[in-house]
Parts: sequence; structure tokens; C-alpha cells
Amino acid sequence: MDSGIFQIILEYINVVFFTFTVVLFTMFTVMGYLSTRNSIHYRNKNSFGDLSKVMASPLAPSITIIAPAYNEGLTIVENIRSLLSLRYVNYEVMVVNDGSRDDTLEKMIAAYDLIKVEREIDPNWKSKPIRGIYKSKQRSFSKLTVIDKENGGKSDALNTGMALSTNQYVGCIDVDCLLLPDALLHVVKSFYQRSGKRVIAVGGVIRVANSCVIQGGQLEEIRLPKSWLARFQLLEYTRSFILGRMAWGRIDSLLIISGAFGFFDREIAMAVGGYDTNTVGEDMEIVFRMRRYMHDRRMPYTVEYIPDSLCWTEVPEDLKILINQRDRWARGNLETLITHKDMFFNSKYGRLGLISYPYWFFYEWLAPILEFFGFLSILLFYYLGILNLDFFLAITAAVYMYSVMFSFYAILWEVYSYNEYKRTKDIFILMFCAIIEPITFHPIVVWAAIRGNYKKLFKIKSGWGSQVRKGFAKAT
Repeated sequence: MDSGIFQIILEYINVVFFTFTVVLFTMFTVMGYLSTRNSIHYRNKNSFGDLSKVMASPLAPSITIIAPAYNEGLTIVENIRSLLSLRYVNYEVMVVNDGSRDDTLEKMIAAYDLIKVEREIDPNWKSKPIRGIYKSKQRSFSKLTVIDKENGGKSDALNTGMALSTNQYVGCIDVDCLLLPDALLHVVKSFYQRSGKRVIAVGGVIRVANSCVIQGGQLEEIRLPKSWLARFQLLEYTRSFILGRMAWGRIDSLLIISGAFGFFDREIAMAVGGYDTNTVGEDMEIVFRMRRYMHDRRMPYTVEYIPDSLCWTEVPEDLKILINQRDRWARGNLETLITHKDMFFNSKYGRLGLISYPYWFFYEWLAPILEFFGFLSILLFYYLGILNLDFFLAITAAVYMYSVMFSFYAILWEVYSYNEYKRTKDIFILMFCAIIEPITFHPIVVWAAIRGNYKKLFKIKSGWGSQVRKGFAKAT
């Protein structure tokens, strides 16, 4: 092929990447502004009011916390202890043992003195067979219910808990997550503080618990993770939750609630059929369906977001497990986008169709693909000797500097607003992570996204995967 044709292709690629870069810079700048405004608004709005009155009221709305468990024997007893210590009156903890192959069920039975009980089950509800339902003989553990069922995956376990619950709201969390004692108080307040609109879902910030000190199911001391891989994820979570999702919450266009900490109006969640068991991105997909359900019926609604540090979880410290996790996220993202493709630039869905969906399509799905093939194109054009080196270096430097500055802003805003990491040394370590992340951690994330999309597009079978837990650090 003539080198002139390659030159023309290169010019088109330059235009595409320059335009894409400018649009991303603009969007992230706007997101930074919106998240800041929303954070200030949230702090001012919640600077008054006594949450303990909600806790003490016998009229407090009922909540079921559903926690799927699969091979969680290492941490299950302490995780349940944490969930049973929440400051709230009217709630139930429902742990769904999803066919664990380790001693998860045995440890729960021994620690909480569980016995099998009879409970009516809807025979028409589609889920894997339930082998037994357990309650404690001790009154102090009366809030705990354990469901033992055959393995069907996380979505199936959550749907089982949702079907067996009789409460007004359901909280779908990861069993390894640590909720702070007043978490449910903030959730209930979020469900009731919007007048004129029905709050169908509430999500919140996910914090990294690696290396933190946990004692008796309580967070005793917040520490920066010792693992560099966990530190990069902490930085990534800070950007995503403190800036990204706060910005989408500001314009009421949030399309995802993390599976580690999500609360739903049970009536609406059941009306849309619960979680989709055919996707690995169930946490994102159910929000799409619930929003569409309300939009199609022209019912005023909203999705609330809580920036307070209420939920702490363990992130992967093993590279292989991290790649598998991000591979799964990429597949789930693409599955959801395909399922709801008719929302793409559809004015019927307002900001969701005109802003939120296109953002997820272009940035969350398309951007990693463009990065990967852009890198391959650079190598090819450099080999052919037609690479515009000045343009390449200029746009690379601009993207690098902007990404670092955006991460710096996320770190400094976190310090200003919540200040979870109080040691100056920890802040400088996070800033150092921000400097080297684009050339160390980010390529790993891009590769995992490419692998996930490849598997999905070429229909290569791949499961949900699992994470090996190390367990939380104990106080000494």
C-alpha cells in the first residue's frame, strides 16, 4: 500500500483523537464543577437534623439487607457481626449462601446458633432451589436470616433474597463489605428527603478497606493500603465516586449504583423483575430498567447518591484477580449498553438518553478501544516513518498532565470534604500514584477492558469470577 494512503489515514486519526481529547477534557472539567457543587449542597443540606430520631422511631421504614455469600468462610462471621450492629430499629439481615463449597454455612450455624425453619416460598419465582432457611435460637440475633441455596450466581442470590423479603426497601450489598453503624440512617433519610418525587434507589461511595484495622466488626482505624495495586484502586475509586458519580447525581442522571452498596424501593425492583441473571453487570442493568420503568409510566422519580463514607470493602491485591474483575466489568457494561441500545440519543429519556447513555457508550466502552488501537497505530506509523512526532508528543503530554491534575483535584477535594487519610505522608503517596498511574496502572485497566470486550463480542464463554479474600486486619 502506498505511504500516501497511510498519511491520509494518519491525518484522519489525528483529527479523531484530537476531537475525542477535547471533548473528554470538557466533560471532565464540567464533571469536576458539578461534583463540587453537589458536594457543597449535600453538606449544607445535611448539616442539621438529628438522625438518631429516625433510629428510635417505631415508624421507621423497614429495610432488608441482602448479602450474597460464596466461599466467604474466612470473613463471614465478622461481616455478619458488623451488619447486626447497625444503628437502626426496623431492619433484617438476610445472608444468601449461594452454594458455597467451603465452610461458610457451617461457620454461620456455629457462630449464630442457627436452626432450620419453615417459610413459605413462592413456587413461581425463578431462582435456583432453596435448600434451607435458618434463624437463630438466640434473641440477640433475631434480625439475622440465612438462606442456603444451590449456586446460581450473585444476581440469582439477590433475587432470592428480594423475593423472600417483605420489607419496603432492600439493600443489596457484598457480604465482605463493612457498613458504618449509622449507614441505614443516611439511606432512609435519602429515601425521604425528596418531596414530590419517588426515590427508587440510593447509592453511595465505596471506600477501600485494605490494611484498615477492623475489630469486632467495627472500623477502628483507617489506613492507606500497603499494596500498591490497592493504592491505585483507591485513587481510582476516589475519582469515580467523589467526582464522577457526584456529578451525575447533581443532574439526576446516575445510571449505575455499585453492587457493593445499593438500596432499592422493593416494589419497583420487583416490578421490573429483579436482577438480570444473564448479565455480569447486574448492578448497572437494574438501574437502567428501573429508570426506564418510571420514565415509560411518566412517574416523577429520582435516584439519590450519598457521598458519606458509609461502606468499606476489600479490593483485589492480586493482578490476575484484578484483571478478571475489570474484564467482567467491561463485559457487563457492553451487555447493558446492547440491551438498552434504543436509549442512545433518544430524547424520550431526556438527559439519560441524550447525555448519560452517550457518555457510557463513548467513554466507558469506546475510549479503552480507541486507546488500544491508537497505540497500535502509533507503532505502525512510527515504523513506516510517517508519524507526526511533534503532534504525538504534544497531545500525549496534554492528556497526561490533565489526567494527573484531575486526580490531584480528586485527592485534594477528598481531603477538604471528608479527610479520611489524615497523614500528610498518605496524601503525598496518593499524589505519587496519580503521577505514575497513567503509565503503570491505567494500561492494565485498558488491557482488561479489551479482553472483556473481545470475549463478549466473539461470544467466548466466561463466568462471573471470584475474589480470594485476605480478611481485614485486626487491632493488636
